[in-house]
Amino acid sequence: MSGMNPAGMAKQIGSGLLSFPVTHFDGDQAFAEGPYREHCAWLMEHEVAGLFAAGGTGEFFSLAPEEVGAVVKAAATEVGGRIPLLAGCGYGTAIATDIARRVTRAGADGLLLLPPYLVGAPQDGLAAHIEAVCRATDIGVVVYNRDNAIVNDETLARLCERNPNLVGFKDGVGDVELMTRIRARMGDRLTYIGGLPTAETYAGPYLEMGVTTYSSAIFNFMPAWAVRFYQAVRAHDADRILEGLRNFVLPYIAIRNRRAGYAVSIVKAGMRAIGRPAGPVRTPLTDLDDREFADLKALIEANADWGKGE
Repeated sequence: MSGMNPAGMAKQIGSGLLSFPVTHFDGDQAFAEGPYREHCAWLMEHEVAGLFAAGGTGEFFSLAPEEVGAVVKAAATEVGGRIPLLAGCGYGTAIATDIARRVTRAGADGLLLLPPYLVGAPQDGLAAHIEAVCRATDIGVVVYNRDNAIVNDETLARLCERNPNLVGFKDGVGDVELMTRIRARMGDRLTYIGGLPTAETYAGPYLEMGVTTYSSAIFNFMPAWAVRFYQAVRAHDADRILEGLRNFVLPYIAIRNRRAGYAVSIVKAGMRAIGRPAGPVRTPLTDLDDREFADLKALIEANADWGKGE
């Protein structure tokens, strides 16, 4: 059970850069706890405001509920309360509430509530789903607005009135008008997180809307680079931001866009490229081919020291 209250957790994750550790698998596709814990420890050697275990980059969608609990417990053991630890949560309401209880027992400080499986739903249905998860636990909940689960500002306001542990909003839509309405209506009631794929691309504009943090998948294999880029964003250093985007982020996205599902696969490939392999992705995802991996490795090597010593 976490000793971190929801409001305190939300404040901490809004104060710096966030990381979503990949989930390590062995050759038989089973969870590899030892290497995973070593990875979490390595990430915490850098400036990170919170970790999200079994999130999207951690292949939440490929994990059974009991595996989600095991991944979160391993991360909680390694983190030891030093920074907030949030757990992925999702699927339909019955499974999501079960996962919420599992990860609460496993030591998570909060939940990232991903969209429910497949179906579209009206606002009142989404609200009932989110509220059920909030009431299944006393830890903080962050709603991930994305794909088939997009709540509007009115729905979000009603949910916040009824659920004090709903403390965060992660945007994966990129609708500036909607984000502006939510920010104007909710003010400091929520912590706002950038959650579009390769969030570095949108970090500068989103900061102007009060989104003080984002989740960096790149942090998995280039944590020092990711921290330096985040610092440039917070300093409103437009020249350094554009340099980082031009030299690394945009070429990285070009590789990522070569096949569907590579938003996760490319991160595990990055781990392999730096000599910290995390095993393969689980199907239906596929790993990068040899040429794509070589392109990524060369890109990482060319940018590893960007901003160092400045």
